[in-house]
Amino acid sequence: MIPTVPQPGFAKWCYRAYVTVFFVYLALPLTVVCVFAFNNSVFPSLPWEGFTLAWFFGSEAPYIGVFNERSILRSIGTSAFVAFWVSGLAVAVGTCNAFLFVRHEFRGKALLYMLMLMPLIIPGVILGISILVFSSSAANALEDATGMWFDGLRPGLPLVILGQFSFITTFATLVITARLQKFDPSLEEAALNLGASKWGAIQQITLPFLLPAIVASAVVSILMSFENFNTTLMLVGSDSPLTITMFDKLKQGSTPVLNAVSLLLIIVSAVLGLISLLFQKRKSAA
Repeated sequence: MIPTVPQPGFAKWCYRAYVTVFFVYLALPLTVVCVFAFNNSVFPSLPWEGFTLAWFFGSEAPYIGVFNERSILRSIGTSAFVAFWVSGLAVAVGTCNAFLFVRHEFRGKALLYMLMLMPLIIPGVILGISILVFSSSAANALEDATGMWFDGLRPGLPLVILGQFSFITTFATLVITARLQKFDPSLEEAALNLGASKWGAIQQITLPFLLPAIVASAVVSILMSFENFNTTLMLVGSDSPLTITMFDKLKQGSTPVLNAVSLLLIIVSAVLGLISLLFQKRKSAA
């Protein structure tokens, strides 16, 4: 691990073998999933029956492809809707949290920071159940008091967005906070001395500096929203996001269409990660 420390040949060989096995362990399941998305069989398993794109573009049973499977397409749209709101809210609140924890000192700051980190250690199922029980209790109390129906507090997309937002915001806060801690406050002071307002200095100086972290946290929020299952399962209503739809189809019997969906998700995740990386490099070079 320390290049300057002499290592025996056997130790170097063991280290290289460990790194190789580790990456093979990570990549092999994904590779198998991707390969069987092109298998000309109704089962995503051996034997290999030949190459086909039917699980992407097929329109006749049993080879109904991803782009012709209405339930899959509908769930992708639902997941995109949820991810849009979750990422927007997480980035906005995460940016405010970053300014709060970096720029201000107040009583109870350490306790508040610990509470902000709590969703990281609470299992997603427990978090989802807690939100469901609280919101249902609140809805029942409000309905008894007013006689009105509070649909937003019942299982459905509003609760899914709230549940994912409750823990994804923590990741956005950590990413943006790490960037803000590197900012030189004297740049803002110089802008203020030149006549800029406090908000003008933040808008013209600080936020552009934070932009790479904001973009990165938005990408992370979108990806985490798309792949979340445990919390979403507890809060979902009639409109199922992609992970719930895939789970329901898996209970009915797995077909390579799920492999095709997984391959598309891997590609989209890789593209978003690459865009974020290139954006950060471009901003660093500028």
